[in-house]
Amino acid sequence: MPKPRLNPRSLPYCFLLLFSAVISSKIVAQSVTIPVETQHNAIVFQTDKDQQLGTIYFGKKLSKAQEYTQVSAQYQQGSDFTGVLNSVYTPSGSTNLLEPAITVTHADGNNSLNLVYVNHELKNISNNVTLLNISLKDPVYNFKVTLHYKIYFKEDVIEQWSTINHTEKGNVVLHKYASANLYLKGGNFYLTQYHGDWAKEMQPEESKLSHGIKTLDSKLGTRADLFQPPVFMVSLNKLASEDEGTVLFGSLAYSGNFRTDLELDFQDNLRIISGINNYASPYTLKPNEDFVTPVFLYTLSTKGKGLASRNLHNWARNYKLLDGKGNRLTLLNNWEATYFDFNEQKLAGLLKDTKKLGVELFLLDDGWFANKYPRNGDVAGLGDWQENKTKLPNGISSLVKEAKQNQVKFGIWIEPEMVNPKSELYEKHPEWVVKQPNRAEHYFRNQLILDLTNPKVQDFVYGVVADLFTKNPELAYIKWDCNAVIYNAHSATLKNQSHFYIEYVKGLYKVLERIRTKYPKVPMMLCSGGGGRVDYAALQYFTEFWPSDNTDPLERIFMQWEYSYFYPAIASANHVTDWGKQPIKFRTDVAMMGKLGFDIVVSKLPEQDLKFCQEAIKNYNGLKTIIWKGDQYRLSDPGTSNTASMLYLNEEKTSGVIFNYLVNNRYAANSSLPIPLKGLDPEKQYKIQEINLYPGTSSSLKGTQVFSGDFLNTVGFNPDVNSGRTSVVLKIEAVK
Repeated sequence: MPKPRLNPRSLPYCFLLLFSAVISSKIVAQSVTIPVETQHNAIVFQTDKDQQLGTIYFGKKLSKAQEYTQVSAQYQQGSDFTGVLNSVYTPSGSTNLLEPAITVTHADGNNSLNLVYVNHELKNISNNVTLLNISLKDPVYNFKVTLHYKIYFKEDVIEQWSTINHTEKGNVVLHKYASANLYLKGGNFYLTQYHGDWAKEMQPEESKLSHGIKTLDSKLGTRADLFQPPVFMVSLNKLASEDEGTVLFGSLAYSGNFRTDLELDFQDNLRIISGINNYASPYTLKPNEDFVTPVFLYTLSTKGKGLASRNLHNWARNYKLLDGKGNRLTLLNNWEATYFDFNEQKLAGLLKDTKKLGVELFLLDDGWFANKYPRNGDVAGLGDWQENKTKLPNGISSLVKEAKQNQVKFGIWIEPEMVNPKSELYEKHPEWVVKQPNRAEHYFRNQLILDLTNPKVQDFVYGVVADLFTKNPELAYIKWDCNAVIYNAHSATLKNQSHFYIEYVKGLYKVLERIRTKYPKVPMMLCSGGGGRVDYAALQYFTEFWPSDNTDPLERIFMQWEYSYFYPAIASANHVTDWGKQPIKFRTDVAMMGKLGFDIVVSKLPEQDLKFCQEAIKNYNGLKTIIWKGDQYRLSDPGTSNTASMLYLNEEKTSGVIFNYLVNNRYAANSSLPIPLKGLDPEKQYKIQEINLYPGTSSSLKGTQVFSGDFLNTVGFNPDVNSGRTSVVLKIEAVK
């Protein structure tokens, strides 16, 4: 086949089908080569003599595409005893000897599978997005896998998933069904993974990958990433720094059980296989039924972690996060002001405080519902979503009206997937609850999970939201919580219990799809007692997520730093609370690095503290577009320095904001050295001015100095952070 003519200026220049011919001694005639190219990177697939499709290259894009076929000859790593070591989607039961991407039992009971290349097709979705579909088929059985690659050219991001189907004479059982199977070559591989618990989310760990399999997984069912987030990084050859090294960021976009296997094989190459966790979940696939796996997304950077994160941020805002380029509401939450103890009078005062503080929305948290078993604590009431008549005799609608009179909006907390055993819902519908019929119930925060595999339960959960909006059409915000995991997994109505974990997540997404069809733009926070549920499948339905219940600002600096690698600032809900011992300025400055909110008793703030908050909100309103939508640069790592420093810069490189914090109080720690900035135009001149000063204080910095972008990028700027100036916010602007 002749090589197609290409216009290198056209977008997307993502794919080209090379001529099927002998190009090197390693390539057999009539082989098919498929380079998958983004703006800077390429993954290249090629068939062998048996039409097995393998990965022959994954890395920086070459200037001459025809040279991809010469890559394999440069590696002398010994024999491939399997023939499928570099398979794009490794089957089990035939010649494979390593971890498979897919394992099946055919209708006749046979456990072997072989997948050979059939064809591929290319679809242009836009001038930046292309979809490649590759068909693979077993030569013996009527069993097919289609691999999907959605390529975001400018962002260097790839979404990959698979569709599995068959036309055998009977059902096929899927024992493993990955979304993606990557294959990387490198001298060494270094893994950055995360772990945590409630109030300890996103704790990083780094290790050199050794031979064997490293598995990152969750078996919690819901709130799946409480202990093990699905996000990770793999550095090639050496640990990548912020601005140097080759690094892959990856994550499964899925809100249930996930599993990622990283296997260093006997040839010293790395195989990454990621998808739904097949734990307790063999899936019976009927003839002509499609099993569609969730998306595994990844981006490769050859210029360090900072570029990889900005790739993901741009992709998320443009394509994945709900209203990713839209507006967000600053808010005042009543939770830490009242907990469960409130009434209409208290809330009326808080609504006035919302206006006084200068934020846009009041959020009523947990405790507003249930009558037979009032929600006066976390032991009762979940599932009974009627206004509590004692606390709110005039209902939610009166509060919405009160908010409007105070010229602010009104939002509300719900946890509609959950139920307390002490509730009317549990009494009426025990069959709606996830539990084993012959085993004792086991509770997480005194609650159980509603069975979202059941369509009646899906209707109920959707109805909780729909009923609130029917009665209160001006409701402006939903905080959607999820404070339990699945124990004793069992559905009273599901015929095949092995499908439970998968069908549960499908049920959740069905509910969220219905909600977003009816209410497409209403802001919703994805909350789960912390960052135990954030993933890019869920963020298609939510405008923001709650990183952690731990709002101690010192702890939050570290958490928000790690979250920022994978999620843009506009998605991170950061609240000023009374956690920690730091002054109100430090707490507010930290919370400004995302979507700002407050959870404090405004009426008890000292006069100067209130004045500071009011002025800080004004500053934030002037800078929030840059924080939410600008490029993010990590300047000084709190893990290795006395100071943390983060820059947000607009696309034109004319305006930005730098947040600086002291994170070590030992030995008179301070910002002893200048901190080099990043991303500035070296030809521009910039003025740096300190903002967010506490009333009655002045800056130690000269506000009239002008520096070139070259000077600031190369030498840097010292924010003068010390024990007397623990947080310093700097506004940077280009001058003519």
